[in-house]
Amino acid sequence: VQLQASGGGLAQAGGSLRLSCLASGGTFSSGGMGWFRQAPGKERDFVAAISWSGGLTHYADSVKGRFTISRDNAKNTVSLQMNSLKSEDTAVYYCAATKSLYSSSAETYEYWGQGTQVTVSS
Repeated sequence: VQLQASGGGLAQAGGSLRLSCLASGGTFSSGGMGWFRQAPGKERDFVAAISWSGGLTHYADSVKGRFTISRDNAKNTVSLQMNSLKSEDTAVYYCAATKSLYSSSAETYEYWGQGTQVTVSS
């Protein structure tokens, strides 16, 4: 499975961005998907995850109520709608895919996209 993330960019604090991840080359709809992020000098952190059907989602406490993960299996895409952005959301965002249900642990994910930069100015 190849993952291509897009939609990053520059936003002001309080603004919104929408990230998308297009999957190809595999059975997209059979496993969980997740978004992680890594700020400069920090470890990669979990952001959000979604089950294969889209019926189950899980969020990091830091983004709960502000970010929404969704997926469209017909289009092989998973999206992350980010609202009420804060400067601390600045990071490179990665989408990931797993053959398992879904997880907040990066070790669960077998496939990773290349990352897209999100910068939030205060």
